[in-house]
Amino acid sequence: MGKGMKAGKKPNPNKGMGGMGGGNMQKQMQQMAAMQRKMEALQEEIDKMETTATSGGGAVTVTVNGTKQIVSIEIKEEVVDPDDIEMLQDLIITAANEALRQMEEISNNEMGKITAGLGIPGL
Repeated sequence: MGKGMKAGKKPNPNKGMGGMGGGNMQKQMQQMAAMQRKMEALQEEIDKMETTATSGGGAVTVTVNGTKQIVSIEIKEEVVDPDDIEMLQDLIITAANEALRQMEEISNNEMGKITAGLGIPGL
């Protein structure tokens, strides 16, 4: 037997790691990898989601998906006034911005369910 070793005593596997507990680090890395997989799966789900917003009392309806792309715009015929294009443009912008804001909120809320216990700022 080597110097300083007693029969039946196993060497400390964490001793060479500066007392950091290599087993704990490995467990944390596995947990982080599992959380990353969950986040990726959730992002795929979010990407498939859609949300819709309206403006002008329903005159303009905009739908966006989870990748924050506009997938449809519906405009009621009565709001189309060739003499007031600017109002129609404003209604479209308002509805689109609201739909995008809603999707951002949905995405943040869903991701927050996974990252809530981490205590990492911005997540």
